[in-house]
Parts: sequence; C-alpha cells; structure tokens
Amino acid sequence: MERHFWSGNIAIAEAALTAGLNFYAGYPITPSSDLMEYIARNLPKRGGIFVQGEDELSSINMVIGASIAGAKAMTATSGPGFSLMQEALGMAIMLEIPLVLVDVMRLGPSTGQATKSGQGDVMQARWGRHGDQALVVLTASSPQSAYQRTIDAFNISEMLRTPVILLIDELTAHLWETVTIDKDQISLIERRYGKPGDAFFDSGDPSIPPPMPRIGEGYNVLYTTSTHDGFGIRKTQDAQIHNHLVRRIYKKIWNNVEYLFNYNIYPVDMVEKDKDIIIISYCSTARVASETVEKLNKEGFVAMNVELRTLWPINYDELSKIIKDAGIVVVPEMNLGQIIYDIKIIGNGLDIYSFNKIGGGIPIYPDELYNYIIEAYRK
Repeated sequence: MERHFWSGNIAIAEAALTAGLNFYAGYPITPSSDLMEYIARNLPKRGGIFVQGEDELSSINMVIGASIAGAKAMTATSGPGFSLMQEALGMAIMLEIPLVLVDVMRLGPSTGQATKSGQGDVMQARWGRHGDQALVVLTASSPQSAYQRTIDAFNISEMLRTPVILLIDELTAHLWETVTIDKDQISLIERRYGKPGDAFFDSGDPSIPPPMPRIGEGYNVLYTTSTHDGFGIRKTQDAQIHNHLVRRIYKKIWNNVEYLFNYNIYPVDMVEKDKDIIIISYCSTARVASETVEKLNKEGFVAMNVELRTLWPINYDELSKIIKDAGIVVVPEMNLGQIIYDIKIIGNGLDIYSFNKIGGGIPIYPDELYNYIIEAYRK
C-alpha cells in the first residue's frame, strides 16, 4: 500500500504512467499545464515519449497517430484547447482509436477567466463533434478518485476502441490530498490486435468492437475518416455500410452503459429510505453536496447525495430508480445548468431545482447550497 500527497493533476499523471502511458503530446494551457509539466519530467524517465506540439490541433493528431502505431496515448487541455481538438476527436471516434483526453475545466466562454474554476464544458464533452457519435466522459471530485478514473479511462479506451474524456474542474485539479494506492488491486486491459478486415467480419455484437490492425506486420492498413468498410476502403456512396458502421460505433458505447455508468451515493445507509432531498452532483461540487447532506440529515431531513462519476453515457433507467421517490431533487453546478437537462429527462413529475454559480472561480459553499435547498423544500 502506497500513500502520496498529490494534487488532482499529479494524481492523473501518475495514474496514466501506471496505466502504461508511453506517448504524450500536448500544448500548455491553464489550468492543465502542471499536469503536462509533470509528465514531461517523468515520462521520458520511464521510457516514454513526450512532445510539446505547436498547438492543440497538432497535439491531438499526434496522439491519434501514436495510438494507431501501438502506443497508449494521452493529452490534456482546458476549454479553448478542448474546442480546437473537437474535429480530431470526431476523427478518432470514426477510426475507433483508443486515447485519453483530460479536460481541466476553467471559466469561459473564449479566454474567460483562465485561472478560475468552472464546469461549463459538460455539453461540449458530450456533443462537441458533428454527426451521430458517442464517446465516454468520466469525472472525479478528488485526487483519489482522479487516480482511479484515469486508470478506468485507459481501460475503457482499450476495451471499446474509443476516445475517453476525463472531465475535472480546476478546483479538483489543484486540490492537494493524500492518495492511497494498492497497485496489487489495479488491473489493466491491454489492446486486442487482429488483421485488416476483421472489422468487416465482426461478431455481430455491437458491444464488442473489432480488434485493431497492427501497423508494420506485413499488412496494408488503410485509415480514412470517410465512410469505410472493415478493410478501411472508402464507401462514401454506400448507405448500407454507413448505416452499419455508425450504428456499431454508437452502440458499442450504449450497449455497455451498465458497465460504464459509475456513481457514488452518500451516505449509503439512505439508499433504502424515502428521501426528502436528493442532490445530484459531479466534480468538486460533489464534496460540497456531501457536506450539505450531512447537515440536512442532522437536522432531521432524509437527504442523499448522488455523485455522478460518469457523465456519458448515463444509465437513465438506473438513475431514475434512485431518484423516483425524492421529495425534491437539487442539481448544483458551476455553470448556468448543463447536467440538469438529463435529470429533467428522467425526473418527469418530480420537483427538480437547479442551483447555479459562475464567476471568479468561487466554489459553491455548503451553507449557500443548504439555504437554497431549505427554501426550495418549503415551496
């Protein structure tokens, strides 16, 4: 058992190294720069390659190329850089390329308040690419959970041949806490390899992506971002192949929703009780929500916090069962309301309230969330 005093960004970097990261390309941008600097110092010492690209566009494309060549590859950025990477992320989805992208959220739009925390990238993480597509978006609320979710991100990317986004806010990224690691309990999923054409002769189960062709082992390997068959040959006029390809890429995410969707309930002894108040939270606000729940329960309410550790895909059936009997549901966010729309989808008929705070990177404080909830409950 190891104990370390790490920030959220350092915990992510160390987890990536543990997961087998051997190629990183990125461009410095507040508040993710210290994550990149840590990897720049440590990845070459462990036999990996670090490249500072000339910008975010070149960086994400280098990560895609490295992954095609067999590397476990990753990059990190923040809001404006994340925007620049979206087209390449769409390419990675279409080509089914495993990679991990960490987005450390700050206040936007545009340059915004570059050193301040926000949670405004949730919709961008889910829908930033054009076309019918899906990928996986994970979150963390502490250095401890950031370490584990980074391991999860690499495993999911390899298992499903997909980009995975780890979404944290600046408050989590620069929070320093003790992180406890038992490396004997860490299991890693390694990449499956096959030959060109295996994607054409797939198993018929969209939950299982075809293996990747291995570059440089005697095969001619084709990659195109246009509609293509399992050999990588362009089929831009073939409606049937396009339908099969896009549905398979989409379903390999959604058919694994029970495995991918992760959340934490606090306190767990409230699960079987009829709840007066349920808070749905993510990132740093999950910590505030748990403290608020403690205060509510001490005052005689039955309150529970559901921390979402996966923002996409959401298991709507499971989450709706959790909140169905709540007196009120409150969703605190450091934005003008983004995850709230998913909660409204599953909470039809429930009293659902959105508590929003932006500007200056000032966190939501437990007392103000508590006061808001009391006022909402009395309505």
